Amino acid sequence: QNKVILVTGGSGYIGSHCVVSLLEAGYEVVALDNFANSVKGGKDESLALLRVEKITGKPVKFYQCDLLDMDDIDAIFQKHKIDAVIHFAAMKAVGESMQFPLLYYKNNLIGMINLLEVMKKYDIYNLVFSSSCTVYGEPDTLPITEEKPTGNVTNVYGRTKFFVEEMLKDLCVAEKKWRIIMLRYFNPVGAHPSGLIGEDPTKAFTNLMPYISQVAIGKKDSLTIFGDDYDTPDGTGIRDYIHVMDLATGHVAALEKLASMKSSIKVYNLGTGKGVSVLQIIKTFERVNNVSVPYIIKERREGDICSMYADASLAENELNWKASKTLEEMCADFWRWQTKNPNGYRTALTNGHS
Repeated sequence: QNKVILVTGGSGYIGSHCVVSLLEAGYEVVALDNFANSVKGGKDESLALLRVEKITGKPVKFYQCDLLDMDDIDAIFQKHKIDAVIHFAAMKAVGESMQFPLLYYKNNLIGMINLLEVMKKYDIYNLVFSSSCTVYGEPDTLPITEEKPTGNVTNVYGRTKFFVEEMLKDLCVAEKKWRIIMLRYFNPVGAHPSGLIGEDPTKAFTNLMPYISQVAIGKKDSLTIFGDDYDTPDGTGIRDYIHVMDLATGHVAALEKLASMKSSIKVYNLGTGKGVSVLQIIKTFERVNNVSVPYIIKERREGDICSMYADASLAENELNWKASKTLEEMCADFWRWQTKNPNGYRTALTNGHS
C-alpha cells in the first residue's frame, strides 16, 4: 500500500514540482489549493496538476480548499487515509506582506493552526513545513548554517515563517508524537525539464528569473537591477539559487527521514551552497538561451540584503540529499517553460488539451 501524502498549495510553483517527485517516488498524492496565486481551469481543476498527471502518467486527487475553512480541511481528511502532510500553502510576496500584514498573518498563521488541529484530530503527526531563508534576516557570516539565530526578520512574510517555526517547536515540546521537518529554502528557480510546468504566478511578481524571461520574450522592455554598489565582486546582490526540481527531491528526502527521526523536530537548509550574483544570472541566461536581456540600474531597495547563501551540508549528511542541477540548467529549463508557454498555464497544449 503506497503512502498517501497531502500537499497543501499543490497547485503552486514549488508544490506542483514537488508532486512530480512524490509520484515518481511511488507516493500517492492528495493536493489542495485555494488558487490565491495559481491558475484554475474550467472545472475547478488545477491546470498545473493536470500537467503533472501528463508528466508522470499518474493521477492526483485535487481539492479546491482554503485552510481558513476548517470544515473543508476536515472533509479531505475524512475521505483519505493520509500518512503525512507537506505544507506549502502560504502567501509569499515580500512587498505585498508589508502593505497587507493582516492578510499575511491571517493566512499563514491561522491556516497552519487549522491544518495542525485537523491533523491532530485524525491522529496524523508527520509534517514537512516550507520555511524560508528569510527567517535568518541579514546574515553576519556566510555561508548560513541552521544554527544561525532566527527572528531578526526584515519583512512580514518572513516573520510569518518565523512565527510558524516557533509554534512548531513549541508544539513538539508539548506533544512528543509529532515528527516535523522544517525546510528553509533559499531561492528556487527553473522548471521541470519537460517544459510542461513552471512558475506562473497570478499575482504581480518581482522574482528575478520570471522577470528576466519576460524581458527576453519581449513582454517587458528591460529589467531593473536594484543596486550595483553592494560589497560583492560585481556590485550586485548575491543569492543561492536552487533548481526547483532539486528542491522537490529535498522534500521526498525529508519525508523519508520523518520515519526514522529520533527527535520530534529538525530543520534543514535547502540550497546549493553557492552564491550567484544578479549580473551572473543575467549573463548566464543570455548565453545559455541565446537571448538578450537589457537592464537598467536603480538604487538599492530598502530592506534588501547584500549576500545570502546556504551551508547545505546538514541536509547532505542527514537526508542524503544534495542539489545537483547547474545554473545553466536552471536558465535553460525556465526558458523552455517560458517559450513553450508564453501565457503560462493559459497556453493551450498543442495536442488539443489546454
